[in-house]
Amino acid sequence: MRASRLVSLLLLLQTRGRMTAQELADALEVSVRTVYRDVESLGAAGIPVYADRGPAGGYRLLDGYRTRLTGLTAGEAEALFLAGMPGPAAELGLGSVLAAAELKLRAALPAELADRGGRIRQRFHLDAPTWFREPEPTPHLTALAGAIWQDRRVLVRYRRWKTPREVTRSLAPLGVVLKAGRWYLVADAGGEVRTYRVGAILDLTVLDERFDRPDDFDLARCWQEHAERYERGVYRTEARVRMTVAALELMAYVFPPAMSRAARAAASDPDADGWVHTTVPIESVRHGHVELLKLGGEVEVLAPAELRDRFTATARALAGLYPTPATGSGGTAAPAAPPGGLVRR
Repeated sequence: MRASRLVSLLLLLQTRGRMTAQELADALEVSVRTVYRDVESLGAAGIPVYADRGPAGGYRLLDGYRTRLTGLTAGEAEALFLAGMPGPAAELGLGSVLAAAELKLRAALPAELADRGGRIRQRFHLDAPTWFREPEPTPHLTALAGAIWQDRRVLVRYRRWKTPREVTRSLAPLGVVLKAGRWYLVADAGGEVRTYRVGAILDLTVLDERFDRPDDFDLARCWQEHAERYERGVYRTEARVRMTVAALELMAYVFPPAMSRAARAAASDPDADGWVHTTVPIESVRHGHVELLKLGGEVEVLAPAELRDRFTATARALAGLYPTPATGSGGTAAPAAPPGGLVRR
Protein backbone atom coordinates (compact mmCIF):
# COMPACT_ATOMS: atom_id res chain seq x y z
CA MET A 1 0.00 0.00 0.00
CA ARG A 2 2.76 2.46 0.93
CA ALA A 3 4.83 1.56 -2.15
CA SER A 4 1.82 2.28 -4.36
CA ARG A 5 1.32 5.64 -2.60
CA LEU A 6 4.97 6.59 -3.13
CA VAL A 7 4.63 5.88 -6.85
CA SER A 8 1.42 7.94 -6.95
CA LEU A 9 3.13 10.86 -5.21
CA LEU A 10 6.01 10.71 -7.66
CA LEU A 11 3.67 10.64 -10.66
CA LEU A 12 1.67 13.55 -9.28
CA LEU A 13 4.81 15.70 -9.11
CA GLN A 14 5.83 14.55 -12.58
CA THR A 15 2.49 15.37 -14.22
CA ARG A 16 1.42 18.45 -12.27
CA GLY A 17 4.72 20.11 -11.41
CA ARG A 18 5.06 21.98 -8.12
CA MET A 19 2.51 20.95 -5.44
CA THR A 20 2.18 21.90 -1.79
CA ALA A 21 2.13 19.31 0.95
CA GLN A 22 -1.57 20.01 1.49
CA GLU A 23 -2.36 19.54 -2.21
CA LEU A 24 -0.50 16.22 -2.21
CA ALA A 25 -2.29 15.14 0.97
CA ASP A 26 -5.68 15.95 -0.57
CA ALA A 27 -4.87 14.11 -3.80
CA LEU A 28 -3.58 11.02 -1.97
CA GLU A 29 -6.21 11.21 0.81
CA VAL A 30 -3.61 11.09 3.58
CA SER A 31 -2.39 13.51 6.24
CA VAL A 32 0.20 16.21 5.62
CA ARG A 33 2.50 14.45 8.10
CA THR A 34 2.31 11.31 5.94
CA VAL A 35 3.30 13.38 2.89
CA TYR A 36 6.34 14.68 4.77
CA ARG A 37 7.44 11.12 5.57
CA ASP A 38 6.83 9.92 2.01
CA VAL A 39 8.87 12.78 0.52
CA GLU A 40 11.75 11.92 2.85
CA SER A 41 11.52 8.29 1.72
CA LEU A 42 11.66 9.30 -1.95
CA GLY A 43 14.70 11.48 -1.27
CA ALA A 44 16.42 8.63 0.56
CA ALA A 45 15.78 6.40 -2.47
CA GLY A 46 17.59 8.87 -4.73
CA ILE A 47 14.56 10.62 -6.25
CA PRO A 48 15.44 14.33 -6.73
CA VAL A 49 12.51 15.89 -4.86
CA TYR A 50 13.07 19.51 -3.81
CA ALA A 51 11.14 21.80 -1.50
CA ASP A 52 10.66 25.46 -2.48
CA ARG A 53 9.92 27.65 0.51
CA GLY A 54 7.71 30.72 0.65
CA PRO A 55 4.06 31.52 -0.20
CA ALA A 56 4.43 30.08 -3.72
CA GLY A 57 6.50 27.15 -2.56
CA GLY A 58 5.92 23.43 -2.57
CA TYR A 59 7.53 20.18 -3.63
CA ARG A 60 8.81 19.61 -7.14
CA LEU A 61 11.09 17.28 -9.08
CA LEU A 62 14.44 18.33 -10.47
CA ASP A 63 13.88 19.84 -13.92
CA GLY A 64 14.00 17.17 -16.61
CA TYR A 65 13.61 14.23 -14.25
CA ARG A 66 11.22 11.57 -15.52
CA THR A 67 10.34 8.26 -13.93
CA ARG A 68 9.51 5.05 -15.76
CA LEU A 69 7.49 3.71 -12.85
CA THR A 70 4.26 3.85 -14.86
CA GLY A 71 3.27 0.19 -14.86
CA LEU A 72 -0.46 -0.46 -14.53
CA THR A 73 -1.97 -2.81 -12.01
CA ALA A 74 -4.61 -5.32 -13.12
CA GLY A 75 -7.38 -3.21 -11.63
CA GLU A 76 -6.12 -0.03 -13.31
CA ALA A 77 -5.98 -1.73 -16.71
CA GLU A 78 -9.52 -3.02 -16.29
CA ALA A 79 -10.76 0.45 -15.28
CA LEU A 80 -9.22 2.05 -18.39
CA PHE A 81 -11.00 -0.34 -20.74
CA LEU A 82 -14.25 0.06 -18.81
CA ALA A 83 -14.04 3.86 -19.08
CA GLY A 84 -13.96 3.93 -22.88
CA MET A 85 -17.16 5.26 -24.51
CA PRO A 86 -16.87 4.70 -28.29
CA GLY A 87 -20.21 6.41 -29.09
CA PRO A 88 -19.55 9.75 -27.37
CA ALA A 89 -15.92 9.71 -28.52
CA ALA A 90 -17.07 9.33 -32.12
CA GLU A 91 -19.52 12.23 -31.71
CA LEU A 92 -16.62 14.39 -30.56
CA GLY A 93 -14.62 13.39 -33.62
CA LEU A 94 -12.28 11.22 -31.55
CA GLY A 95 -13.51 7.76 -32.57
CA SER A 96 -10.43 6.79 -34.57
CA VAL A 97 -8.16 8.39 -31.96
CA LEU A 98 -9.75 6.34 -29.18
CA ALA A 99 -9.44 3.14 -31.21
CA ALA A 100 -5.75 3.85 -31.91
CA ALA A 101 -5.07 4.67 -28.26
CA GLU A 102 -6.73 1.46 -27.13
CA LEU A 103 -4.71 -0.53 -29.66
CA LYS A 104 -1.47 1.02 -28.40
CA LEU A 105 -2.50 0.39 -24.81
CA ARG A 106 -3.14 -3.28 -25.55
CA ALA A 107 0.22 -3.58 -27.30
CA ALA A 108 2.07 -1.93 -24.41
CA LEU A 109 0.47 -4.03 -21.67
CA PRO A 110 1.70 -7.45 -20.62
CA ALA A 111 -0.32 -10.23 -22.22
CA GLU A 112 -2.21 -10.99 -18.99
CA LEU A 113 -3.34 -7.40 -18.47
CA ALA A 114 -4.27 -6.94 -22.14
CA ASP A 115 -6.42 -10.03 -21.91
CA ARG A 116 -8.13 -8.76 -18.76
CA GLY A 117 -8.96 -5.51 -20.55
CA GLY A 118 -10.59 -7.42 -23.39
CA ARG A 119 -12.59 -9.53 -20.96
CA ILE A 120 -13.94 -6.34 -19.33
CA ARG A 121 -15.32 -5.16 -22.68
CA GLN A 122 -17.11 -8.48 -23.12
CA ARG A 123 -18.72 -8.31 -19.68
CA PHE A 124 -19.53 -4.63 -19.08
CA HIS A 125 -21.07 -2.07 -21.44
CA LEU A 126 -21.85 1.60 -20.80
CA ASP A 127 -25.00 2.92 -22.52
CA ALA A 128 -25.26 6.66 -21.78
CA PRO A 129 -28.63 7.63 -23.35
CA THR A 130 -31.80 7.32 -21.30
CA TRP A 131 -34.69 5.04 -22.23
CA PHE A 132 -37.34 5.87 -24.84
CA ARG A 133 -35.44 8.72 -26.42
CA GLU A 134 -33.86 8.94 -29.86
CA PRO A 135 -30.31 10.28 -29.92
CA GLU A 136 -30.36 14.04 -30.40
CA PRO A 137 -28.63 15.17 -33.62
CA THR A 138 -25.56 17.28 -32.85
CA PRO A 139 -24.05 18.18 -36.24
CA HIS A 140 -21.88 20.95 -34.76
CA LEU A 141 -20.39 18.95 -31.88
CA THR A 142 -17.15 17.99 -33.66
CA ALA A 143 -16.40 21.59 -34.68
CA LEU A 144 -17.29 22.74 -31.19
CA ALA A 145 -14.91 20.21 -29.65
CA GLY A 146 -12.13 21.51 -31.90
CA ALA A 147 -12.78 25.07 -30.76
CA ILE A 148 -12.63 23.95 -27.12
CA TRP A 149 -9.27 22.24 -27.67
CA GLN A 150 -7.84 25.34 -29.34
CA ASP A 151 -9.41 27.92 -26.98
CA ARG A 152 -11.08 29.70 -29.90
CA ARG A 153 -14.29 31.69 -29.67
CA VAL A 154 -17.39 30.59 -31.57
CA LEU A 155 -20.37 32.40 -33.04
CA VAL A 156 -23.58 30.39 -32.65
CA ARG A 157 -27.17 30.78 -33.76
CA TYR A 158 -29.18 29.13 -31.01
CA ARG A 159 -32.81 28.09 -30.60
CA ARG A 160 -34.11 28.65 -27.07
CA TRP A 161 -37.47 28.14 -25.35
CA LYS A 162 -38.39 31.81 -24.82
CA THR A 163 -38.92 34.61 -27.30
CA PRO A 164 -37.17 35.59 -29.39
CA ARG A 165 -36.72 31.89 -30.13
CA GLU A 166 -33.56 32.30 -32.22
CA VAL A 167 -30.60 34.30 -30.94
CA THR A 168 -26.99 34.79 -31.99
CA ARG A 169 -24.24 34.65 -29.38
CA SER A 170 -20.46 35.02 -29.34
CA LEU A 171 -19.16 32.48 -26.82
CA ALA A 172 -15.92 31.29 -25.27
CA PRO A 173 -16.47 27.50 -25.12
CA LEU A 174 -15.04 26.01 -21.92
CA GLY A 175 -16.22 22.40 -22.18
CA VAL A 176 -18.98 19.96 -23.12
CA VAL A 177 -20.89 17.56 -20.87
CA LEU A 178 -22.81 14.42 -21.83
CA LYS A 179 -25.87 14.11 -19.59
CA ALA A 180 -28.46 11.34 -20.09
CA GLY A 181 -27.64 11.06 -23.78
CA ARG A 182 -27.65 14.81 -24.47
CA TRP A 183 -24.64 17.05 -25.01
CA TYR A 184 -24.43 20.44 -23.26
CA LEU A 185 -21.99 23.27 -23.87
CA VAL A 186 -20.56 25.20 -20.92
CA ALA A 187 -19.35 28.59 -22.17
CA ASP A 188 -18.45 32.09 -21.08
CA ALA A 189 -21.03 34.53 -22.47
CA GLY A 190 -20.06 38.13 -21.76
CA GLY A 191 -18.31 37.30 -18.50
CA GLU A 192 -21.01 34.91 -17.25
CA VAL A 193 -20.70 31.11 -17.44
CA ARG A 194 -23.83 29.64 -19.04
CA THR A 195 -25.03 26.29 -20.34
CA TYR A 196 -26.43 25.58 -23.82
CA ARG A 197 -27.89 22.39 -25.32
CA VAL A 198 -25.65 21.45 -28.24
CA GLY A 199 -28.61 19.96 -30.13
CA ALA A 200 -30.27 23.40 -30.14
CA ILE A 201 -27.35 25.05 -31.95
CA LEU A 202 -28.59 25.86 -35.48
CA ASP A 203 -25.34 27.28 -36.90
CA LEU A 204 -21.81 27.45 -35.56
CA THR A 205 -18.78 29.36 -36.82
CA VAL A 206 -15.36 28.85 -35.23
CA LEU A 207 -13.68 32.25 -35.08
CA ASP A 208 -9.97 33.04 -35.39
CA GLU A 209 -10.15 34.95 -32.10
CA ARG A 210 -8.69 33.10 -29.14
CA PHE A 211 -9.59 33.55 -25.48
CA ASP A 212 -7.78 33.02 -22.18
CA ARG A 213 -9.20 30.06 -20.34
CA PRO A 214 -9.68 30.78 -16.60
CA ASP A 215 -6.99 29.02 -14.59
CA ASP A 216 -9.39 28.13 -11.79
CA PHE A 217 -12.19 26.77 -14.03
CA ASP A 218 -13.25 23.22 -13.09
CA LEU A 219 -15.73 21.73 -15.58
CA ALA A 220 -16.99 18.97 -13.27
CA ARG A 221 -17.56 21.36 -10.37
CA CYS A 222 -19.18 23.95 -12.62
CA TRP A 223 -21.59 21.37 -14.06
CA GLN A 224 -22.50 20.05 -10.60
CA GLU A 225 -23.31 23.56 -9.41
CA HIS A 226 -25.38 24.19 -12.55
CA ALA A 227 -27.33 20.94 -12.11
CA GLU A 228 -28.11 21.71 -8.46
CA ARG A 229 -29.10 25.29 -9.31
CA TYR A 230 -31.32 24.08 -12.16
CA GLU A 231 -33.15 21.59 -9.94
CA ARG A 232 -33.72 24.25 -7.29
CA GLY A 233 -34.90 26.91 -9.72
CA VAL A 234 -36.94 25.00 -12.27
CA TYR A 235 -39.81 24.26 -9.90
CA ARG A 236 -41.38 27.70 -9.43
CA THR A 237 -44.59 26.63 -7.71
CA GLU A 238 -46.27 23.58 -6.16
CA ALA A 239 -49.48 21.59 -6.25
CA ARG A 240 -51.36 20.39 -3.19
CA VAL A 241 -52.72 16.92 -3.83
CA ARG A 242 -53.97 13.81 -2.18
CA MET A 243 -53.00 10.44 -3.62
CA THR A 244 -52.97 6.77 -2.83
CA VAL A 245 -49.95 5.22 -1.15
CA ALA A 246 -49.41 3.19 -4.32
CA ALA A 247 -49.25 6.39 -6.39
CA LEU A 248 -46.73 7.91 -3.98
CA GLU A 249 -44.50 4.87 -4.43
CA LEU A 250 -44.98 4.95 -8.22
CA MET A 251 -43.71 8.54 -8.40
CA ALA A 252 -40.14 7.34 -7.93
CA TYR A 253 -40.36 5.53 -11.27
CA VAL A 254 -42.30 7.99 -13.46
CA PHE A 255 -41.43 11.44 -12.05
CA PRO A 256 -38.19 13.45 -11.99
CA PRO A 257 -36.25 12.70 -8.78
CA ALA A 258 -36.71 16.19 -7.29
CA MET A 259 -40.51 15.97 -7.59
CA SER A 260 -40.65 12.47 -6.15
CA ARG A 261 -38.33 13.25 -3.24
CA ALA A 262 -40.25 16.38 -2.26
CA ALA A 263 -43.63 14.64 -2.45
CA ARG A 264 -42.46 11.75 -0.29
CA ALA A 265 -40.87 14.08 2.26
CA ALA A 266 -44.07 16.15 2.62
CA ALA A 267 -46.51 13.23 2.65
CA SER A 268 -48.86 12.82 5.62
CA ASP A 269 -49.76 9.51 7.18
CA PRO A 270 -52.37 7.53 5.19
CA ASP A 271 -55.98 8.11 6.16
CA ALA A 272 -58.56 5.36 6.69
CA ASP A 273 -58.98 4.98 2.90
CA GLY A 274 -55.24 4.72 2.26
CA TRP A 275 -54.78 8.23 0.84
CA VAL A 276 -52.08 10.73 1.82
CA HIS A 277 -51.91 14.52 1.52
CA THR A 278 -48.72 16.07 0.13
CA THR A 279 -47.28 18.86 -2.00
CA VAL A 280 -45.55 18.32 -5.34
CA PRO A 281 -43.15 20.89 -6.84
CA ILE A 282 -44.09 21.80 -10.42
CA GLU A 283 -42.67 24.10 -13.07
CA SER A 284 -46.07 25.49 -14.10
CA VAL A 285 -49.75 24.57 -14.23
CA ARG A 286 -49.24 23.01 -17.65
CA HIS A 287 -46.26 21.00 -16.44
CA GLY A 288 -48.12 19.83 -13.33
CA HIS A 289 -51.08 18.77 -15.47
CA VAL A 290 -48.90 16.64 -17.76
CA GLU A 291 -46.92 15.03 -14.93
CA LEU A 292 -49.76 14.30 -12.50
CA LEU A 293 -51.88 12.75 -15.25
CA LYS A 294 -49.40 9.87 -15.15
CA LEU A 295 -51.05 8.80 -11.88
CA GLY A 296 -54.55 8.67 -13.36
CA GLY A 297 -57.31 8.21 -10.82
CA GLU A 298 -54.80 7.66 -8.01
CA VAL A 299 -54.35 11.39 -7.42
CA GLU A 300 -56.67 14.32 -6.73
CA VAL A 301 -55.48 17.89 -7.21
CA LEU A 302 -56.60 20.18 -4.39
CA ALA A 303 -54.79 23.38 -5.40
CA PRO A 304 -54.08 25.58 -7.26
CA ALA A 305 -57.58 26.06 -8.61
CA GLU A 306 -56.38 26.48 -12.20
CA LEU A 307 -54.68 23.09 -12.13
CA ARG A 308 -57.74 21.45 -10.56
CA ASP A 309 -59.92 22.98 -13.28
CA ARG A 310 -57.66 21.47 -15.92
CA PHE A 311 -58.10 18.04 -14.38
CA THR A 312 -61.86 18.54 -14.26
CA ALA A 313 -61.89 19.39 -17.96
CA THR A 314 -59.72 16.37 -18.74
CA ALA A 315 -61.98 14.05 -16.75
CA ARG A 316 -65.07 15.30 -18.56
CA ALA A 317 -63.40 14.98 -21.94
CA LEU A 318 -62.39 11.40 -21.19
CA ALA A 319 -65.88 10.58 -19.96
CA GLY A 320 -67.20 11.84 -23.29
CA LEU A 321 -64.79 9.65 -25.21
CA TYR A 322 -65.45 6.57 -23.09
CA PRO A 323 -69.14 6.66 -22.06
CA THR A 324 -70.60 3.84 -19.99
CA PRO A 325 -72.10 1.31 -22.48
CA ALA A 326 -75.92 1.18 -22.49
CA THR A 327 -77.56 -2.00 -21.22
CA GLY A 328 -78.20 -4.28 -24.18
CA SER A 329 -80.98 -6.82 -24.67
CA GLY A 330 -80.68 -9.39 -21.94
CA GLY A 331 -77.33 -7.91 -20.93
CA THR A 332 -76.10 -5.96 -18.01
CA ALA A 333 -74.51 -2.59 -17.83
CA ALA A 334 -70.79 -2.41 -17.53
CA PRO A 335 -69.58 -1.85 -13.99
CA ALA A 336 -69.32 1.79 -13.01
CA ALA A 337 -65.92 3.39 -12.80
CA PRO A 338 -64.37 3.69 -9.33
CA PRO A 339 -65.75 6.65 -7.40
CA GLY A 340 -64.19 9.84 -8.57
CA GLY A 341 -62.49 8.55 -11.74
CA LEU A 342 -59.60 10.89 -12.46
CA VAL A 343 -60.79 13.52 -9.99
CA ARG A 344 -62.44 12.94 -6.66
CA ARG A 345 -64.78 15.57 -5.30
